[in-house]
Amino acid sequence: MGVFSFIKDAGEKIFGKEKEQEEENIEISEAKKEILRKENAKAANKLLETIKGLNLAGENFVIDIEENTATVYGLADSQAIREKIVLIIGNSHGIAKVDDRLAVKIEEPESGFHTVERGENLSKIAKEHYDDANKYTVIFEANKPMLKDPDKIFPGQVLRIPRLEKK
Repeated sequence: MGVFSFIKDAGEKIFGKEKEQEEENIEISEAKKEILRKENAKAANKLLETIKGLNLAGENFVIDIEENTATVYGLADSQAIREKIVLIIGNSHGIAKVDDRLAVKIEEPESGFHTVERGENLSKIAKEHYDDANKYTVIFEANKPMLKDPDKIFPGQVLRIPRLEKK
């Protein structure tokens, strides 16, 4: 799918204080770099645990984090799972880009994506993308299990907007 950009300061915090301090200091020592490598590895493991906990099926998932870019590898069972994994990673605080190197078992058309802006809700987003505010449930279902409540979205969050089948 490629490289996706996200809002680095939005989402769940997965990094510790060392990462925040690293961004404030331009020059850091080798010891500090080793601490940051460990912090990145911890954050990557936390993301892998989240993916596993959400029962997103696939094989051999690996996440490498360097600075504010996460690269994800592995084999997802479907395009939808691939997109959800990218969004879980990208919607994490401290991640500005996701380099998607995932393969999929079953090729399907890619979904569109939407970055939530202040004042938006799923109905407004559905109206914009589908010309029907009542189709907010399509967007909600496409973003489960990351979304647990259709009323709990936040500015900067990126959502999957699946293509609707024509009848």
